[in-house]
Amino acid sequence: MSKSSSIRVGSASGTIWMQVDGRGTFENCQGLKEFSRRMIAKGHVEFILDLEKCELMDSTFMGTLAALAFSLRDTEGGLLRVVRANPRNFSLLENLGLDHLFSVEPEPSDSAPSSLKKNPDSAPERDSEEARVHILEAHEALIEADPRNAVRFQDVIDFLKSEATDA
Repeated sequence: MSKSSSIRVGSASGTIWMQVDGRGTFENCQGLKEFSRRMIAKGHVEFILDLEKCELMDSTFMGTLAALAFSLRDTEGGLLRVVRANPRNFSLLENLGLDHLFSVEPEPSDSAPSSLKKNPDSAPERDSEEARVHILEAHEALIEADPRNAVRFQDVIDFLKSEATDA
C-alpha cells in the first residue's frame, strides 16, 4: 500500500515555499499548478520547492515544474529553486534537462517558514478532461525545456491528443 502524498505550502519573506511529502505525481500536481498560478497572480515571483521528503516524481509532476519555471520567466525577477532533492530525484531532473531551467540546490539559502499548511488547492477528484489537458501541457513543457525529451514523451502527447479527438 502506498503512502499518501501531499504538498504543503507557506511563505517566508515573500518567498513561496512548497514541500512534497511522499510522491510528486500527476495526482497532486494540478493542485500545485493552481496554487502557483494564484500566487503569481498575487505578485509572488520567487518559489522554492523542497524535495527533502519527496520519494519520487513522475513525468507529469516534473512537467508541471517546467511549466511553472516558464511562467516565472515571464515575470520580472521570477525564479524557481528546487532544494534538497535526493540523488534519484536530482538524476531525474538532470536527465530531463530541467536543471538548466531552474536552480537545483542541495540546501536552501533562505529560511523556511516556521510551518507549512496543506495546499488549499489540493482536491482528490479532478475532471478527467481537465486532468488530460494538464498532463498534456506538462509533457509539452518537458519537450519545450529540452527538445531531446520528444523521444521520451511524444507517444504520450500523441495519445493524449488522440483522446481529445475521440471524445
